[in-house]
Amino acid sequence: MQLIWLRSDLRQHDNTALAAAAARGPTVAVYLLSPQQWLEHDDAPCKVDFWLRNLRELGASLGKLNIPLLIRTATHWDQAPAELLKLCRQLKIAAVHANEEYGVHESRRDAAVGETLKAEGITFHSYLDQLLFKPGSVLTKTESYFKVFSQFRKVCYERLHRSMPALVKAPGKQEKLELSSDPIPDSVKGFSTPSQTLRDLWPAGENEARRRLDTFTDAQIDYYQSERDFPAKPGTSQLSAYLAAGVISPRQCLHAALQSNQGEFESGKVGAVTWINELLWREFYKHILVGYPRVSRHRAFRPETEALAWRDAPDDLAAWQEARTGLPIIDAAMRQLLETGWMHNRLRMIVAMFLTKNLLIDWREGERFFMRHLIDGDLAANNGGWQWSSSTGTDSAPYFRIFNPLSQSEKFDSEGLFIKHWLPELAGLNKKEVHNPANLGGLFGAADYPSPIVNLSTSRQRALAAFKNLPSRTSSGGDDE
Repeated sequence: MQLIWLRSDLRQHDNTALAAAAARGPTVAVYLLSPQQWLEHDDAPCKVDFWLRNLRELGASLGKLNIPLLIRTATHWDQAPAELLKLCRQLKIAAVHANEEYGVHESRRDAAVGETLKAEGITFHSYLDQLLFKPGSVLTKTESYFKVFSQFRKVCYERLHRSMPALVKAPGKQEKLELSSDPIPDSVKGFSTPSQTLRDLWPAGENEARRRLDTFTDAQIDYYQSERDFPAKPGTSQLSAYLAAGVISPRQCLHAALQSNQGEFESGKVGAVTWINELLWREFYKHILVGYPRVSRHRAFRPETEALAWRDAPDDLAAWQEARTGLPIIDAAMRQLLETGWMHNRLRMIVAMFLTKNLLIDWREGERFFMRHLIDGDLAANNGGWQWSSSTGTDSAPYFRIFNPLSQSEKFDSEGLFIKHWLPELAGLNKKEVHNPANLGGLFGAADYPSPIVNLSTSRQRALAAFKNLPSRTSSGGDDE
């Protein structure tokens, strides 16, 4: 008997470990509920709920193949080896199959499980699945992990030209086993149930993920490059939550994008090329997690930035978290996050730069808050994005580049449609006034909207001074976008 241990790979199709297990003989699937570990990792309640909903869909599709889905609890990952061993003994399992996961805790957990099973004569197979390239296989000429995305991408392109990662065939139906699937719980202790509105935005299941991918690559991908920065437009694929939970694979995404672009990934439609680039950014940040484990441990990628004199400003932090900074684009973006479990990528950069530069608050506060609310929360991508915005990470924005939220707002939400959707209290303002109601001095329709909590110009100077004081920094003028 084979056991497939499901984690962030909640799908039947193109699932490497599932296909490998099923090819070897009768297969049973297991999923471990680990609420204490999830709390420690700041996993959002809406994300845990999304996992459960996807497990329910997956359980039904595996049921049609006669593959039972069992649910066990290992409150903390320390308990995973004992829990899996117990199950293996009960079911007389010969081998356990799992898809690789990355991050310090994930690697430790899998190593411990492998050792425990080996001692019992049970083999533990792990497979490359959530990435196109195995970490450690895309290296610089000096055999180190890339620190710069453009160089990493170049090598990825060379590799893709030579061989494209193939899709894995879904397993067929097996003989019925004398074992029933377990019911999937509706909730997990410690995690609140999200609103039905939020759930409706993110339907579970592979069919939904595939529908989104097909809809996007059939038409919208052509406009991706020109529309992806405008939060009021439906310019993005809305697949990030499905990728993070493994309801769809990057291979499936890559193949669909190539199909829409006559097999080209460096030329042809600029929208498809740009989107494939985003898939490679996702890849890059996971490789960073493995190559530079300090980013898994709440450390800055650029060690010299650990000396930054961040402000301890709980009131400013709370205003940012609660969408009452007095800067409409920031507050609208934060409301989108709080209500939908998701934020548009351009806005993620704007609000992160505002927190870390204008408020000079430690990026780790923002990273944690995002993880606690994002349905697509992913350690590598979230950390990479926050460190980019705060100028502490790989390929980071130069420290003197500080987005001006007002000019970003005017540029990417020029009609104020996004702002008015999320801040209906500003609906009465015209498209010029809506970006900065403070100019109206509390008059006409914006009386119940707060004044800005910070002066953008003086706070920018404060940030520049803090960064200039760091060791081994060279100042190079100003650049305000």
